[in-house]
Amino acid sequence: MRKLVFAINITIDGFADHTAGIADDELHDFFTNFLDTIDISLMGRKTYQLMENYWPNVYEDPNATKSTINFADKFNAMNKIVFSNTLTEVKWKNSRLAREGLLKVASDLKNQNGKNISAGSLSIANQLFNENLIDEFWFLIHPVVLGKGKKLFDGLEMKSQLQLIDTNNFSSGVVVLHYKNLR
Repeated sequence: MRKLVFAINITIDGFADHTAGIADDELHDFFTNFLDTIDISLMGRKTYQLMENYWPNVYEDPNATKSTINFADKFNAMNKIVFSNTLTEVKWKNSRLAREGLLKVASDLKNQNGKNISAGSLSIANQLFNENLIDEFWFLIHPVVLGKGKKLFDGLEMKSQLQLIDTNNFSSGVVVLHYKNLR
């Protein structure tokens, strides 16, 4: 059975914002290695559109590093399922719009063979967490105080205890906490 995992960059004050963290080579190398364990990503419209606007075109960015390009190559090649009530099509390579509900898709995927499944956005993760479907969490805590934005796990309906599996520290001050859901 596959695991459903959630990895998210958050600020030290608990806000999740893809643009607020320290996006250096060490971070991109971490996520490139993380993608080696994943073969499909579930994401909402906002995350999909944010990612689709940059990663397929990373080669056009004069500031793109080898680490950034390595991440882009893996992420662009990965299967992506997008959950949206407003999009009518998705054009990013290896992406498709979900025709069924999130909980059914996630449950069906977990029962198939393959690598892990990634929950790729806050709204998706919150829904999956409320149904106790997330098996592992990777919190990458950035030494940034943002003061506003979307809070991690805002509006959760259930409580769950997590067990710390591993930690890692990056030279930028980012701390990685890897947890298992004890359910």
